[in-house]
Amino acid sequence: MRQDISDLAAFYASPLGQAARDMTLRKVRENWGDCGGLEVLGAGYATPVLEALSDRAIRAVAVMPPEQGAEAWPIGRLNRVTLAAEDALPFPNARFDRIVLVHALEESPEPEALLREMTRVLAPAGRLIAVAAARNGPWAPFESTPFGHGRPFSRRQLAGRLREAGLEPTGWTRALYVPPLPWLSAWAEGFEQVGSRLWPPLSGLILMEAVKQTLALQPRTERVSVRRRPVRRATVVGPRPQPAGRRPAGA
Repeated sequence: MRQDISDLAAFYASPLGQAARDMTLRKVRENWGDCGGLEVLGAGYATPVLEALSDRAIRAVAVMPPEQGAEAWPIGRLNRVTLAAEDALPFPNARFDRIVLVHALEESPEPEALLREMTRVLAPAGRLIAVAAARNGPWAPFESTPFGHGRPFSRRQLAGRLREAGLEPTGWTRALYVPPLPWLSAWAEGFEQVGSRLWPPLSGLILMEAVKQTLALQPRTERVSVRRRPVRRATVVGPRPQPAGRRPAGA
């Protein structure tokens, strides 16, 4: 069962939620920059991240599942959020240059169908980042945060899900080392700097980037054995030789 949209919005309005958003956004920007000139899709509850990427993008839109609910975004401007089933997005094939998944995979009833639909709408040269709660991280056991709901992932599990959907992982990273305690949110930056050096496996989140497998795989060359036929020398026909002792007629 998915979390309600009001619970997600309340979390990201809190200091702890803002820290989670900042740590996630930093990693996305390290890979994608400001997404200038690109079309960007956010799925699940990705508007906290999309907010910072929408200024330079050609278009940034969000899709949210009906079981979760949706909220208008951006505030005070033309709405760019649509409510749609995870396996039937209202977008044409190969539409988006970048796709970011936040609170999408962990609670999805059919993560394979969700990812295959994301593969469909991802452009041939596009890139996708899946953000998921880390299985061994400190956030997964705490249901007081959105990352404590649904199924967390290990790096291998997340890579396997992406490959099954026709995506090839190209890199991964970790984020969110601050413990999920509201009174520690002010020290989130310090935890991020120290945690990434001293205890890398104990992050709250795993972020994995992937591309379509058609771009990641190289064509395989095969050796073909060719049966060669023996080459016959050409016969050159010249004047017929005369018997010894006979002269040609008219000589």
